[in-house]
Amino acid sequence: MDFNGSDQPEPPHPAAELPAGSRSVKVMIAGGFGTGKTTMVANVSDIEPLTTEETLTEASAGIDDLIGVADKKTTTVSLDFGRIGLNDQLILYLFGTPGQERFWFLWNGLFKGALGAVVLVDTRRLATSFRAIEEMERLNVPFVVALNVFPDSGDHPEEEIREALDVAADTPVVTFDARDRGSSRDVLIALIKHLQERSTAALESR
Repeated sequence: MDFNGSDQPEPPHPAAELPAGSRSVKVMIAGGFGTGKTTMVANVSDIEPLTTEETLTEASAGIDDLIGVADKKTTTVSLDFGRIGLNDQLILYLFGTPGQERFWFLWNGLFKGALGAVVLVDTRRLATSFRAIEEMERLNVPFVVALNVFPDSGDHPEEEIREALDVAADTPVVTFDARDRGSSRDVLIALIKHLQERSTAALESR
């Protein structure tokens, strides 16, 4: 379901159409331009996702960095939205952020109420996700780093990636394929486990 132009519908309210006794959680899917955010949301969502994809035009030349993603034809200009039930009690509402710097002003509003985030990383272009990680830290949003596998990504040791991204030792770093529903679901489960561990540690430290 693609919506073009500025007249875009609002995503459903997180409390809408939830099974009795279930809990909804807002999760952000962030990362640099072309790292696979729209693909992940589309493939893991239980519902037809809402996307705000626009065709890349000559107007973006010199603005959007297409190095490494020269075949990319569209870009998210507002948000992607999907929903997935991890079990009968927990439903995640997924909000994918735009990756280009010119749309980062939207991030503050999108992150309100978010419990955690997944930061997608293309290991061929690590620098494209630096800003996303910085924003997670600035906004104090717990996150996991998800290394999206591309055909020519190469094999990089986790510690090498962790050091290059300068993320804390307790921040999970996982490898996945955004095109695969099961693989994307595993990333979300890793995020929930990370949030639970943080919550337990905070309680024990009191």
